[in-house]
Amino acid sequence: MDKNNIIGFLCIAAVLIGFSWYNQPSKEEQRKTFVQDSIAQAHKLESEKTAKLAQTQKQEEVKKNVLEDTTALFHAALQGNAQKVVLKNNKIEITLNTKGATVEKAVIKNYIGHDIKKKDGSNDKKDVTLFDGADQSLNYTLTAKEANISTSDLYFQTSGVTDSTVTFTAQAGAGKTISFKYVLGKDYMLHMQMSAQGMADLFAPNTQNMDVNWKDKARQQERGFSFENRYATLTYHKTEGGTDYLNESKENVDKSIEEKIDWVAFKNQFFSAVMIAQNDFQENALMTSIPQQKGSGYLKQYEAKMKTFFDPSGKTPSKFDFYYGPNDFRLLQKIQNESKFNKDLQLERLVYLGWPLFRIINRWFTLYVFDFLTGMNINMGIILILITLLLKLITYPMVKKSYMSSAKMRVLKPKLDAATSQFSKPEDQMQKQQAMMAEYSKYGVSPLSGCLPMLIQMPIWIAMFNFVPNAIQLRGESFLWIKDLSTFDPILEWNKNLWLIGDHLSLTCILFCISNVLYTLMTMRQQRDQMVGQQADQMKMMQWMMYLMPVMFFFMFNDYSAGLNFYYFISLFFSAAVMWALRKTTDDEKLLRILEKRYNANQNNPSKKTSGLAARLQAIQEMQKKQQEEVHKKQDDLNKKKKGL
Repeated sequence: MDKNNIIGFLCIAAVLIGFSWYNQPSKEEQRKTFVQDSIAQAHKLESEKTAKLAQTQKQEEVKKNVLEDTTALFHAALQGNAQKVVLKNNKIEITLNTKGATVEKAVIKNYIGHDIKKKDGSNDKKDVTLFDGADQSLNYTLTAKEANISTSDLYFQTSGVTDSTVTFTAQAGAGKTISFKYVLGKDYMLHMQMSAQGMADLFAPNTQNMDVNWKDKARQQERGFSFENRYATLTYHKTEGGTDYLNESKENVDKSIEEKIDWVAFKNQFFSAVMIAQNDFQENALMTSIPQQKGSGYLKQYEAKMKTFFDPSGKTPSKFDFYYGPNDFRLLQKIQNESKFNKDLQLERLVYLGWPLFRIINRWFTLYVFDFLTGMNINMGIILILITLLLKLITYPMVKKSYMSSAKMRVLKPKLDAATSQFSKPEDQMQKQQAMMAEYSKYGVSPLSGCLPMLIQMPIWIAMFNFVPNAIQLRGESFLWIKDLSTFDPILEWNKNLWLIGDHLSLTCILFCISNVLYTLMTMRQQRDQMVGQQADQMKMMQWMMYLMPVMFFFMFNDYSAGLNFYYFISLFFSAAVMWALRKTTDDEKLLRILEKRYNANQNNPSKKTSGLAARLQAIQEMQKKQQEEVHKKQDDLNKKKKGL
């Protein structure tokens, strides 16, 4: 990027900022708009409240009529006392309610349940409550001939109750029932089948589906609200394969999903509630995800409105599996084998590993290394250091190649200055570039040979950016001063939320940014040593932008997990150490002698042609020079014609 480009970008930015400022409404207009919006919002809320009240009154009236009619469908099941039934194993405890016959509470054992109101962790519990009470609801609606049947309104009778099984039954009339049978697996999977008996005549002959309405307010489970909220998403799996999710930062209301799906997940950063249908959820399911305010104790308001298979005759039950558990990649691979639906559910996709390229790196390299190291039962902080060392060892040959390319250009700088000294005018820059390329070619040096190896390392950085925040193994793990590697490590906290910074300063983020500044100083100094002429001037102009990046990183990463910031800090530390060691062990005089020997060999072999990248660059420059000459020639001819006239 040259001086003109930078000036151009600054001018564009100035125009945009000025235009935005000029066109912004006055304070009076803003207040008028605010008042109008407030009135409109109040009218909207009042209308919704009135409509909801009318609907509730209508439902109550219908329910009252049914209760008064002793022959009405589900007359007895519409009244009763709600009771709780608990299913449990050593991994999870699930509480079901006889009203609606659905799960009202899920407690995941052996994972720390943070009390987000207590920052010191003094009130933390040993288990995680995924949801409880009104946080979650699930209703199945059956469309009968005379009226719709909502299972959430029914009181069920229980039978066959053990620690792992229960059957709920609601009486619709003589010989007419709806039943839900639950079986808790050995881990986190809950199996359920729903069936009707003696009710075929209550439905139209072509009835083959029912409506499912599932709601959930995802609780904030971690102390870093903003960071956790980035990874809390409504995720679903397409029957044909592949997962997708609603935008985690935007409000999505009744978004239609065109494809068939076989499961939908209400996902937190580290835990999920998943509903799986044996016979799929039909096309055009409506999904809702609404971000909640910080301090509310919740991350998202989820809702899924779906249709799935239902057989009124009772010959074929509707089967579902529910997963309430941690987002652990290996565990999810194992858990889906407990499902008896013979589907490739790809539940492990709940652990986001990045875009395809980065996912491949994490899936087939990082995970295996991580599994091997965690199997050694060593501290997670040490594991991050070992992973960093391994990655540095793998990329060392590329780093060395990049450094040696820079070192060659550094020792050749005096010769390049001499070879290009006659091209000092701005219009001579093309010739200067060609002279430089010719000089590099004589010494067998490619100025871009070190760029590709450095670019290859970028996917690793980005892959770890996706891997570390989703590694549940880091949750609750301490290292040195860090109490929890999965969230920020505050060196200073306050109650007010400040713009860009938030309510804390993270120590690992500060260390990462400081190390980034120091590493930038090293690399910029190395690049200055090899720049020639105008390149050196341009580099001076770019320095402030390079130093500004660590400051930008601070505002970006202050909310991020201490584990991720610590990894980047250690990675930069080792990168600086490698660069320092290479600089100390490189003999510039010896390197120059080697290059001069290569130069002499090339001089003695005049038939040897420039090849590779240097040849292509030289060809491009020659073509540009030829085009410029043609333009100048046409301009000269035009000027001659004008003079002749």
